[in-house]
Amino acid sequence: MDTSTTPVVEDPAVGTTVLPKVTAPFERSAEERVNWRASIPFLMVHVIAVAGTLAFGITLKALVLFVVLVWGRTFFITAGYHRYFAHRAYKTNRAFQLFLAVGGAMCVQKGPLWWAGHHRNHHRYSDTEVDIHSPLRGFWWSHVGWILCDKYKDTPTDKIRDFAKYPEIRFVERHDGMFPWVLGVASFLIAGWSGLFFGFFLGTVVLWHNTFLVNSLAHVMGRRRYVTDDTSRNSLLIAVTTLGEGWHNNHHYYQSSARNGFFWWELDVTWYILKALSWVGIVKDLKVPTQEILQSNRIADGNFDVGMYKAHWAKAQAYVAHARVDDRIAALSATADDAGEGLAADRDALDLAIETQKVAIDELLHRTIEPAEELARVAKRSQKQFPVIDR
Repeated sequence: MDTSTTPVVEDPAVGTTVLPKVTAPFERSAEERVNWRASIPFLMVHVIAVAGTLAFGITLKALVLFVVLVWGRTFFITAGYHRYFAHRAYKTNRAFQLFLAVGGAMCVQKGPLWWAGHHRNHHRYSDTEVDIHSPLRGFWWSHVGWILCDKYKDTPTDKIRDFAKYPEIRFVERHDGMFPWVLGVASFLIAGWSGLFFGFFLGTVVLWHNTFLVNSLAHVMGRRRYVTDDTSRNSLLIAVTTLGEGWHNNHHYYQSSARNGFFWWELDVTWYILKALSWVGIVKDLKVPTQEILQSNRIADGNFDVGMYKAHWAKAQAYVAHARVDDRIAALSATADDAGEGLAADRDALDLAIETQKVAIDELLHRTIEPAEELARVAKRSQKQFPVIDR
């Protein structure tokens, strides 16, 4: 069973009444608050990008540079940081591996080990309380908030030892901040001030939020084809802007696939480029799902969608935990004079009754999750024992 909240009832001290307490799931801890001071450079890039573009305009050369830097670097995130470093969906030589690492570092999303290590952690605990960027903690948090807090600033090397063993990859990781500066200077030399502010800075801002959409919007908007333990969706719109990453439910269903668009009508530009690179021997052993995997665990076939079930119950738990005595009643009882002591006592009794019922409801919600997870496991076993692959 996933990590979840449990009602906490403390022993009352002598002469006092202690209310039973229910905490909401997916509440963020103090170390998961945004560090606004450390986030100033990130925020300033947005300001500089817009102000510089307004000041120097957009030249044709800068426009071309913008397109190249947004979607050219998107490929380094999708094919490099994501499908290669995080999921090992294909193999390549060390020279191209280094090329992917350097290209990814130019995206200003930290080094390949930081990015891929945290992403592996996300998949391991997707949409549970220890998921680093679940939208169940809030859309803003999943989109960018988790990056701006201090808790996840360090590289989880233990999660990505398979690539941390390469000295050249460790070099890129240590000096990841150097590569965007090189690209920024090159942008200025190629297209002047417009190339720097519009092509590089604004291109970087668009690249950031285009990438972040996969963590946020792709768990909120779209359709679900396969049963997963999370809320991942498939979205054509996000697939178009991110070169194929929008088929997020497909990806969470079969994470090691080099192809996120499982079917010919699902646009996946990253896959097309990787396939072409395989024809000339630069990459090899591209992993793709088998026909049996493609046809199994479909929600449309009646399989139990445990991921959405748990997400809905998590929201219900949050509603229960946040229920409290009406603020107007609390304010009234707090200002009562001696003659109104009875009102304050009544308020305390009401508060106790509410918290007691919250505990009862919370326990009931917990009990619904265990049989739901068992139902999902039984359904998955049945798919393996009696596969249906013809349609």
